[in-house]
Amino acid sequence: MTHKWKYWDSYNPEDYLGFVYKITNLTNGRFYIGKKYFWYNKKKKLTKKQLAEQTGPGRKPTTEIVKVESDWKTYWGSSKELLADIKSLGEDKFECTILRLCKTKNQLTYFEMHYQCKNDCLISPVFTYND
Repeated sequence: MTHKWKYWDSYNPEDYLGFVYKITNLTNGRFYIGKKYFWYNKKKKLTKKQLAEQTGPGRKPTTEIVKVESDWKTYWGSSKELLADIKSLGEDKFECTILRLCKTKNQLTYFEMHYQCKNDCLISPVFTYND
């Protein structure tokens, strides 16, 4: 089952690299803050036709980089404890919210840490799934 990421405004994933999110357990208020990429780069071998079409001096590339969509629509975080609770309680007992859309890796890393620090994720692990 897929879930819908809640966000206060409409957005186009094509315009961003990823997002910082918060998943909240609605039964006890515990939450998890993390980051997720919309896209990742994958190396793909060139076909024989593409290799034959290459001209010019120098060594010819044998691969190309292809932008591929990640599993962000069905993603539930990397915390084993969170995933166990989702499995036992059910997906409907959790709310998934996008806190910030980001255009660069640096923004993703910065804002993930910003929201984790702001919410004392690493100081009070009793209230969060972050470890």
